[in-house]
Amino acid sequence: MPDKSRLKADCGACFGLCCVALPFAKSADFAVDKEAGRPCPNLLADFRCGIHTELRERGFHGCTVFDCFGAGQKVSQETFGGRDWRRAPGLSASMSRVFPVMRQLHELLWYLTEALEMPAAAAVHPDIRRALDETEALTRGGPDEVAAVDVPAAREKVNVLLLRASELVRGTIPGRKRNHRGADLIGARLKGADLRGANLRGAYLIGADLRKADLRSADLIGADLRGAELAGADLTGALFLTQAQADAARGDAATRLPAALAAPAHWTSRQTAP
Repeated sequence: MPDKSRLKADCGACFGLCCVALPFAKSADFAVDKEAGRPCPNLLADFRCGIHTELRERGFHGCTVFDCFGAGQKVSQETFGGRDWRRAPGLSASMSRVFPVMRQLHELLWYLTEALEMPAAAAVHPDIRRALDETEALTRGGPDEVAAVDVPAAREKVNVLLLRASELVRGTIPGRKRNHRGADLIGARLKGADLRGANLRGAYLIGADLRKADLRSADLIGADLRGAELAGADLTGALFLTQAQADAARGDAATRLPAALAAPAHWTSRQTAP
């Protein structure tokens, strides 16, 4: 079974690529404008964030919900062999092109690895293993090769397999399952809802009330959970839920997450309504 730990960010082995390569606009998520390729003003000389413990308070909420799936250390230590953009400024533009592509490929690797952990999806595991190997091979190219990867084509190929795996797993849940794929559920009142095995792929759940909802084995790939209230919700075995999605939501000590995810620090001190 592939090791998921390699798909988790190791900021100490990265040259602050998410703080350099990616653009962001001044908004509720970012306190300043920053163009792609320009270092964030909070980035220190050692590539660490100078306000890491105060990001939310200082207006950089978007930084707290970003996950590179381990792409940062891959680009820094493997694609560019440990050469950083400060000591070799000529690499900056290339790194800024490669990192966003690598991040998307690593996200696909995360999903494929998770699908291999689903016993009910065993029928498609051989195809998923092949897709994982093919996607991994794309990440092993040189800078120009990685930057040139057709990510939409790779994502489309992988998505077919992920959807099939999802259908097989959700098919084991008895009863009729809700289909809210891509639905506009912004602010929806779903407190205590039975959403076991539901299809919530790409659903807009921004600010939705999902307190004490049962989301076991629900497919949440690409669902927008920003500000969604998950206090007391059960997401045990939720399919393709990422740490970034959990970080963007609002939960509490009673929220149950898949084993691979951790309860965000900002959940622990919350006082939630019954």
